[in-house]
Amino acid sequence: MSEALVLAAKAGVEPELVYQAIRGGLAGSTVLDAKAPLVMDRKFNPGFRINLHIKDLNNVLETSHELNVPLPLMASVMEMMQALKVDGMGELDHGSLVRFYEKMATVEVKR
Repeated sequence: MSEALVLAAKAGVEPELVYQAIRGGLAGSTVLDAKAPLVMDRKFNPGFRINLHIKDLNNVLETSHELNVPLPLMASVMEMMQALKVDGMGELDHGSLVRFYEKMATVEVKR
């Protein structure tokens, strides 16, 4: 979701249009419907905090290492969450992940 909305914003396309297109297809979900409007409205009030994600991801990565199961995407997500924490966003909702992409693309997703 974050990547799609940031790409849309950078391309000059209204993120709302991309959200509507995605939600009507196989990528549509309850989570998308809950988070995309909040992201576009710049509402990052804590639901499930970045810091809690970091704790949970750390547990998953430790377990995967013990079991010799590589999880490269999980490790990448962990580093994104760590970057947000370093930027002072650890207590914000996990929807703030969009801000990681916004920073790299120098664009803001909004209605």
